[in-house]
Amino acid sequence: MRLLLVEDHLTLAQQVGAALKDAHFAVDQATDGEEALFLGETEPYDAVVLDLGLPRLDGLSVLRRWRAAGRLMPVLILTARDAWTEKVAGLNAGADDYLAKPFAMAELVARVQALVRRAHGQARPEIVLGRLTVDIAGGRALLDGAPVRLTGMEFRLLAYLAHHAGQIVSKSELTEHLYAQDFDRDSNTLEVVIGRLRKKLGDGLIETARGQGYRLLAGLG
Repeated sequence: MRLLLVEDHLTLAQQVGAALKDAHFAVDQATDGEEALFLGETEPYDAVVLDLGLPRLDGLSVLRRWRAAGRLMPVLILTARDAWTEKVAGLNAGADDYLAKPFAMAELVARVQALVRRAHGQARPEIVLGRLTVDIAGGRALLDGAPVRLTGMEFRLLAYLAHHAGQIVSKSELTEHLYAQDFDRDSNTLEVVIGRLRKKLGDGLIETARGQGYRLLAGLG
C-alpha cells in the first residue's frame, strides 16, 4: 500500500515516515500544501496523513480541493492537541479520521491501517483466505497456521492482492501502489517478487491472467 505523508516539521516527518515504512507501507512525502495538492491529484494513494498547519497552502484547503476534485482516498488529519475546531472543520471537509499532536507512533500506524482496511471493506485486521491468513496489523502471513518468512516487498505485494482477493490486479496498478515515487520501478522487479511469493506459498495461490495481471484466489481450500 502506498501513502502520502504531508508534514512540514522535518524531524516529525522523518519519524512518521520511518514508522509507516516499518509497517510495510510505501511512503511519499510532501512538506507544503501546494506539493501535497499536486501529488494527491495525480498519484493513486491508498491513504494520506495530512498535517493541517502547512506552508504555502493550508491542509484544510488541500483536503477540500481534493474532495471537490473527486479524490476519495482515506485521509487522516493531524491537529493541535486542544484544537477541537480544527478536528470538526477537518471532518466536515472530508477527513476520515484525526489524531492530535503529540501522538504515539503505534496509534498513528494502527489508525492508518484501519483506514486502508475499511476502504477495502475489511473490518478485521486479518484477511483469511482458506489456508492463507494475511495479518495486516502484524505484518505477517500464515499458511496452514505456520508463519511464512517474507521480505517487506513480498508482504506489501501479498497484502495488496489480499485486499483485492479474487480480482485481477494489473501490473501497472501494482506498480503504482507498491512503490514510492522515488523508487526505480523496473518492470522485471514485480515478476521476480511474484515468483518468490509463489515459491514460498505454493503453486496455485497467485494466478496469472495472461495480458491482464495477477489474482490471489479467494476461498482457497
